[in-house]
Amino acid sequence: MEYLSLYLFLGVCLLLMLGYPVAFTLAGTALVFAVGGILSGVFDASFLAAFPGRVFGTINNTTLIAVPLFILMGTILEKSRIAEELLDSMSKLFGAMRGGLGISVVVVGMFLAASTGIVGATVVTMGLLSLPSMLRAGYSPSLATGTICATGTLGQIIPPSIALVLLGDILANAYQQAQLKMNVFSPKTVSVGDLFMGALIPGLVLVALYILYLVVYAKLNPEAAPPAEQGEVSVGDIVRGLVPPLLLIASVLGSILLGAATPTEAAGFGAAGALLLALIRGQMNVQRLREAVISTMEVTCMVFMILIGAAIFSLVFRGFGGEELIHSFFVAMPGGVMGATLVVMLVIFLLGFILDFIEITFVVVPIVGPILLAMGLDPVWLGIMIALNLQTSFLTPPFGFALFYLRGVAPESVPTGAIYRGVVPFILIQLSLMAALWIWPQMATWLPSLMQR
Repeated sequence: MEYLSLYLFLGVCLLLMLGYPVAFTLAGTALVFAVGGILSGVFDASFLAAFPGRVFGTINNTTLIAVPLFILMGTILEKSRIAEELLDSMSKLFGAMRGGLGISVVVVGMFLAASTGIVGATVVTMGLLSLPSMLRAGYSPSLATGTICATGTLGQIIPPSIALVLLGDILANAYQQAQLKMNVFSPKTVSVGDLFMGALIPGLVLVALYILYLVVYAKLNPEAAPPAEQGEVSVGDIVRGLVPPLLLIASVLGSILLGAATPTEAAGFGAAGALLLALIRGQMNVQRLREAVISTMEVTCMVFMILIGAAIFSLVFRGFGGEELIHSFFVAMPGGVMGATLVVMLVIFLLGFILDFIEITFVVVPIVGPILLAMGLDPVWLGIMIALNLQTSFLTPPFGFALFYLRGVAPESVPTGAIYRGVVPFILIQLSLMAALWIWPQMATWLPSLMQR
């Protein structure tokens, strides 16, 4: 009977590859298997009786309220052209140096990723704003597109990130299940704030490595990253473009890291602050606000529909004994916990070609998370590794989502091959960071443990 759970998982993956909607594929496939199992007497219908409790628990989950609020914050910053002004200010600041425009894109992309937390939105926005400027400045198409794609995926790891909010909620539940498996009753838990603190050092290191690569590349290939033409640079314009959004993001993130506010409270403050900033600058009207709210509603509905579909899927998967099958597989695997972790990371990397981070977070992590945590892994380290892994898979040709997003907004004069070539160095940088995090897990665990003292 346990192998039916694997057929269920493979069936879901196949239907998703055929293009069916994620939420309905998860729920529909699981229900078909469950009905067949009930009729054949191999599935206990009491597992489905737990579904209303799962939905009610989702409704009462105050952490998940941060998701629409963070999305609204990022959407307002995007619709009000604050991101465009930020890029313009950074271009004036760094544009005179070789590779300076690329550095500006990385820095602005980091802040945009921190405000939106959504890969597609960041890649499309940066593609529309910066790719024409970089091509006009004489940048190599591969360098320009690779920089934009890599920068767009920073939303996976730079806090406050939607991916980390969802991962934090799922890993908190997984950690509780792991403690039950180990018969350990500890008050210690994992929170979204812990993941934010854990992601801070790896995220900043990754940004620094991107910038270092651009500086070295521009030094070795000056014709591929020439200085941008500079207009009149005003310190006042640069300060006006940089300081307000930076203060907003720093306030949101700082309030969470210092424990002054929960992620939900900080997200509400960030959304209100973004709206106030847009109003002060005269960049917000009723039409733009309506577009921001509708966009937020669409993304939020998608997230929670997938969450409901994933809840049905996980119940049926467990009902067929899938969790026990995977646990026995991991325990028998050579290499112990490290071997099991490598296999999980490889599976998540491959699934990142066909699934978005939301589906992987809601489907895969609840299955493997409790097992890996029960084997002794640190939940913060595991969460950061998963986020970096997904970020890398979104860049990897030929199926990386970030590549498709940029291809959709890039001019026809930019060949797809140039986009693929451009992301290769950034993929190697991210793999190097994952290797460093594997060797020195303190990169992710030191700051959360310091703040808990």
